[in-house]
Amino acid sequence: MSKFVLHTSPTAQWHALVSEAEAAARCELNEDTASYLVFMLMRFVTRPKSIKNCLALGYLHGLLQRGRLRRQNLRDVGDQCLLFAGLFPDHAQHSSLSMTYYVRLGRSAYHALSSDRADDIFNQLSRGFIDLMDVLLNMRELDDGRRSLDPLQAHELWLQTGSRHALRIIKESTGAIPPAQLPQIVH
Repeated sequence: MSKFVLHTSPTAQWHALVSEAEAAARCELNEDTASYLVFMLMRFVTRPKSIKNCLALGYLHGLLQRGRLRRQNLRDVGDQCLLFAGLFPDHAQHSSLSMTYYVRLGRSAYHALSSDRADDIFNQLSRGFIDLMDVLLNMRELDDGRRSLDPLQAHELWLQTGSRHALRIIKESTGAIPPAQLPQIVH
């Protein structure tokens, strides 16, 4: 973060942080998804113990529910996957899961909630999951400039998701743009 600025409310503070991370990510979220991200961050900061460890079971449980419980469970799974992929990428490494696991599960949870209308917030979250993750990854780096991913994590994430943030880390680490696929080794 370039400078510490106090805003009039926690919402304004989070909005400023998201805006700064968007600029760093060279990504512009639409107003709906940026607002969703702000309120999601506020919700989990005030209730950090609400993050579950077994997201796959939460996802399956949500799919089996109806009405408000289905919406709440699937939304929580999507949100938690976004938090793990964007703010806590090292969690994936420590839990022996790839970051793409969180990306796929989170997108699926949001998609299960979407109405397939372009203006539906969950449709936007599912389609824009990578951009949202990239904004959160940049948010991690604002304070001290340390990379959120090591070059190998970045390469895997870029290959599997097309993350622009991961590609930037690869370029900064190697000075080159990697090939889209690793060459096959013939024995």
